Amino acid sequence: MNYKLFIALLILLPSSLFSQSIEGSWNGILKTENFELKIVFNISKSDTLYTANMDSPDQGAKGIPVNRVEFNGTIVKLFVSSAMVEYSGVFMGDKIMGTFKQGSASIPLNLTKRPFEGPKRPQEPRAPFPYSVQDVSFMSPKAGIELSGTLTLPKDANPKALVVLISGSGPQNRDEEIMNHKPFLLWADYLTKRGIGVLRFDDRGVGKSGGSFSASTSFDFSDDVNSAVDYLRGRGEFKYIKIGLMGHSEGGLIAPIVASVRSDISFLVLLAAPGVKGSDIIVAQQELIGKASGAPAEEVEKYSKISRELYDIIDKERNNPDLKKLLFDFIRTNAGEETPENKINQQIAAITTPWMLTFLNYDPAEAQTKIKIPVIAVNGTKDLQVPYEENLKALEKSFLTAHGNSRDSFDKYVTIMKIEGVNHLFQRSQTGLPMEYSKIEESISPEVLEKVTTWILEKGIIY
Repeated sequence: MNYKLFIALLILLPSSLFSQSIEGSWNGILKTENFELKIVFNISKSDTLYTANMDSPDQGAKGIPVNRVEFNGTIVKLFVSSAMVEYSGVFMGDKIMGTFKQGSASIPLNLTKRPFEGPKRPQEPRAPFPYSVQDVSFMSPKAGIELSGTLTLPKDANPKALVVLISGSGPQNRDEEIMNHKPFLLWADYLTKRGIGVLRFDDRGVGKSGGSFSASTSFDFSDDVNSAVDYLRGRGEFKYIKIGLMGHSEGGLIAPIVASVRSDISFLVLLAAPGVKGSDIIVAQQELIGKASGAPAEEVEKYSKISRELYDIIDKERNNPDLKKLLFDFIRTNAGEETPENKINQQIAAITTPWMLTFLNYDPAEAQTKIKIPVIAVNGTKDLQVPYEENLKALEKSFLTAHGNSRDSFDKYVTIMKIEGVNHLFQRSQTGLPMEYSKIEESISPEVLEKVTTWILEKGIIY
């Protein structure tokens, strides 16, 4: 080629081809037969070194470290060892055409360079608020830790009642933030506008609260709720105000534990609360989510059977010093000799944490059968995490026992309510699958907000 012509062609080429930078946010949709997942890679550059993290917004996962970034001007490779993910693609300016690999699965994933726009959340309350918002903190004496939260009160500072919100399983902030939804922020806003004060707080080890979340059990969290009630009781202006507990999911398990040992709790609101042991809930979860995801029925039954046997071992041998060896042998037999030993040990570590062992074996009826104050238990018919039918039935049985099997007394104090078509978060949903949570703009069904609030005002604080 003529040298002058070569120079001329270089001048005509777009400058982006020379910079060859992959810095920025790259978004794509991972499509399989059964689901779609948004994937975001956020890539930064310092001198010649690239670093990155990965988000999976539909799963509520943010900032997953990318261990290694490789780029030779044409091929991009991203390695996420914690999720066993490898992404490889061809860089084409504002696009990367590539493949997402996780374990043995290999799925096409094309990325586009643009800032990620989170889903709309039309119900999320925005300042300024027509009520008082106070940042508060209080001690949880048994653990020796300080917990931080937010107290919302009607403008006249004379609430009709006070409610302490109790979050579900997993580390949660005071808004119980999940999949870009903030259910507890919405509950606090809705209740406070109706004259009910609300205290919500960060779980221990989360946000501005001290302590360790990972080393704690449901009973430790119940200590924190006790401390929240003590804090409210310690404020003179609330001396004669009724206090209720509202728990979602695991929070609905914790609320009766607290109320069963206190005489100053006036009512309970249990949202998607367990009525049966955790081991039964997890097996039911696996079955329902598997079926809703389109997994073959025989495969669902196979893994449900294995799970039942696994949890039976934990139940019978939980005090056996050789429990982990028994579990290793069981998993090795069912998973196959080719399964890496470190993967089996990771599974064992996950199912033998203090929290998991407590959740698997604790029977919620122990506390629920002691509850004689007004209580409303609400579950959705599309809930695949705490299935409504068996759990509402178990809750009804426990509360009937608490009232001496008197149907008249039960009917006076207890409301068992199923809401058609709502999922574990009480969103109106199509499938109930957790993968759907982030895609639904609604955070909580207005029907649920209204029915629960009306119950508190008309029944919860009356008796």
